Amino acid sequence: MTTTDDHAAGRPADESGTFDIGGALPVNRLGYGTMRLTGEGVWGEPADRAGAVRVLRRAVELGVNLIDTADSYGPQISEQLIKEALYPYPEGLVIATKAGLTRRGPDDWRPLGRPEYLRQQLELSLRHLGVERIDLFQLHRVDPQVPLADQVGELAAMRDEGKIGHTGLSKVTVEQVTEARAIVPIASVQNRYSLLDRASEDVLDYCAAEGTGFIPYAPVATGDLARPGGPLDEAAEQHGATPSQLALAWLLRRSPVILPIPGTPKTAHVEENNEAARIRLSDADFDALSALATTA
Repeated sequence: MTTTDDHAAGRPADESGTFDIGGALPVNRLGYGTMRLTGEGVWGEPADRAGAVRVLRRAVELGVNLIDTADSYGPQISEQLIKEALYPYPEGLVIATKAGLTRRGPDDWRPLGRPEYLRQQLELSLRHLGVERIDLFQLHRVDPQVPLADQVGELAAMRDEGKIGHTGLSKVTVEQVTEARAIVPIASVQNRYSLLDRASEDVLDYCAAEGTGFIPYAPVATGDLARPGGPLDEAAEQHGATPSQLALAWLLRRSPVILPIPGTPKTAHVEENNEAARIRLSDADFDALSALATTA
């Protein structure tokens, strides 16, 4: 494993490679996810609101230009923090948000995909973010009580109205992506995926074949692999990196359509995560890391 030259010391995310979301929105592949900026259980205000604002600003300073959020983070608080920290938004910043989950308390998530609800939440997101159009609007969860065609159809209608730039899906199967694509172009899919959790391998392969962005949430979930003295911990020590950095480097190497969005409420961790963009894994490094999951 080698690292790149330090020619862009201040903006490591620039070295993560780029991807054009929907063929039209160029972003650095290493983004930032805002779920952990809110209170405990993704509910309420953060313990340190000023600190959350600093984290968002630092992420952008490091070259991050893809920020992922959702109306349900807080609820609404994450979107409001983004506006407070970054508005007026720098040129090229892509903000992706989501709707389709309701909240009744900490760690309580319930799908709601009725078309009128999705439209209501889009309007609220526009207001909270202070924009006239959402760059990437994602269906946060498929509501099993509502036909998928009705949920995606409402996103398509709002896209036709100019309120959405590009549409995405989250936590879906290949079959659901295929069904949705018959209604509206799908620019991205956001499923749980990491070095340790590869249950969505078929969805990733489908996205890679179609040129669709794949946004893995929980991208640094390494579980027991990263325990002190564990296989990932040992590999990280050998390469002068942290387990999280190696997990992110592995994702960036895994496929050019992958857009990891590691989230953290700490500035130091944002800086640490972005350094992963400088790591260049050899074929042997990548294969060795890929094999680690079989030992977990």
